[in-house]
Amino acid sequence: YLSTPEYLSILAHLLGYPTVSQLMGTGLLHREENLSQQFDPELMMRHLFYPLAWADENALMVMVNDPLDWEVDEILYAWRPGLRIEKVLGTEQDITQLLSQDQGPKLSQEAVYKLMARLPEESASRVFTPSQIAVGYGLLLLLLWGLATAPWATLTILVLLINLFYVASILFKLLLSLVGSADRFHQITDEEVAALDDRDLPIYTILVPVYKEPEVMPILIKSLSKLDYPHERLDVLILLEENDRDTIEAARAAKPPRYVRLLLVPDSKPKTKPKACNYGLAFARGEYLTIYDAEDIPDPDQLKKAVIAFQKGDPSLVCVQAALNYFNRNENFLTRMFTLEYSYWFDYLLPGLETLRMPIPLGGTSNHFRTDRLRELQGWDPFNVTEDADLGIRASQHGYTVGVINSTTYEEANCAVKNWIRQRSRWIKGYMQTWLVHNRNPLRSLRKLGLKNWLSYQFFIGGSFFTFLTSPIMWLLFIYWLLTRAHWLQNLFPSWLVYLGLFNLLVGNAIGIYLNLVAVFRRGYYDLAFYALLNPIYWQLHSMAAYMALWQLFTKPFYWEKTIHGLSKFTHAKVQEAAHKAA
Repeated sequence: YLSTPEYLSILAHLLGYPTVSQLMGTGLLHREENLSQQFDPELMMRHLFYPLAWADENALMVMVNDPLDWEVDEILYAWRPGLRIEKVLGTEQDITQLLSQDQGPKLSQEAVYKLMARLPEESASRVFTPSQIAVGYGLLLLLLWGLATAPWATLTILVLLINLFYVASILFKLLLSLVGSADRFHQITDEEVAALDDRDLPIYTILVPVYKEPEVMPILIKSLSKLDYPHERLDVLILLEENDRDTIEAARAAKPPRYVRLLLVPDSKPKTKPKACNYGLAFARGEYLTIYDAEDIPDPDQLKKAVIAFQKGDPSLVCVQAALNYFNRNENFLTRMFTLEYSYWFDYLLPGLETLRMPIPLGGTSNHFRTDRLRELQGWDPFNVTEDADLGIRASQHGYTVGVINSTTYEEANCAVKNWIRQRSRWIKGYMQTWLVHNRNPLRSLRKLGLKNWLSYQFFIGGSFFTFLTSPIMWLLFIYWLLTRAHWLQNLFPSWLVYLGLFNLLVGNAIGIYLNLVAVFRRGYYDLAFYALLNPIYWQLHSMAAYMALWQLFTKPFYWEKTIHGLSKFTHAKVQEAAHKAA
């Protein structure tokens, strides 16, 4: 109810502490930069204090946000017994800015290299290990030898393995969908949400990475303000690249409320979303933490549902994933297919994985973490371009579980083919990176996860890009035979293999269409039912993206294909509506 200057002024008047917030950025604020190096940044952010300078040899001037937080005094007395503390008042943004100025380079370096330094076997900074290269060359030599000595038998074995994998993959997804469709155990009711006492809710951190998106800032601030969570318990960090001046100015012009902090991420490579999130994690104050993209529109009660899920879950629950869906689903063919895919993925597949307690690859937004466990896992891998899927598998490798909650975040579905392929190629490349990372020691992973979870991970991560890469080959063979009835293919396909291929063609595609069709029921998107029949066409776009991803895996593995937002006419309408209301 108070602006930040009003709040500080009243606090200074009541308690007699001076405020120095007005000196920020003027060069008149005296501080000794080496002092902040004596304290853990996480500790300073949790209690919102910053040591400014020595007033004399026994007196330390400290900027605080809450002068009555006596834990700050205890921390300082433990550091230097007999110390005399002289407190001055500053805002959360002031303390964040000072800490970023002093320790920004160090924290930025940790954001990039912390996982690689502490858990090198789990970092995608090295694309292929020597053993993986050796296995790859060995399989290639074996294939060439087979083609040279027994070409038809070799090709028959290859086609057989592909078809067997297809059968297993589609039946596995059918099983997950049936389990997920029957799941009602994990539903959080409105009555449970209403029973929460706002005074007992913990601080909740929201990270919002934004890059070259100045037009979304008014919408972003408005969307955050609609969250049904007490604002004094919110800790929103908008992560801005320090050289992205247009977005920084737009963020400042939006005049964000007191619970929003603008954090400038130092310029460094790789310039990726996970690196920015790792940097923001160092400044996070919440017991729980989530990520939203700038254009996201989450359900207002999503944070409360996440808190309930953690309270009800066992201690091993490290993250819960909210569903993602699209507000522009009826814009064109691509957005309709995208909506069918995501509705099926988040409404059926992920609940099925959770019910069977299998590893869950996270989506890129609206995943909610226990902050301490996230730090224990060393945050996100900045070298993996699908960082959240990797983090979900890594959590499972460390004995943690991931769940889902019945809440939805709506975002913009990609409506342009070129932009869609760029986005999907990045996702598939990240799946390739994740599969390689967690198969550096397959036997150790098997011991950690157990056979059921290990196979689930192989099908879900490795199986996804394997299917995309091999699907065009099988379709081309079928179309060639259909047009030419070439007799030489009879040497490649014995009759029993033909029947297996026919099963995959008819039954496999029928099940795939059916699984997309059931996606319409939980959300009532019945107008999209017809488009489920076009699923085989949509998956060929995935194959195009998969080959682009495979090429980039060898040529530029860490390159982040930036998805362009704001292309939808629905998004433009929302921008205009927000601007009109602001005016």
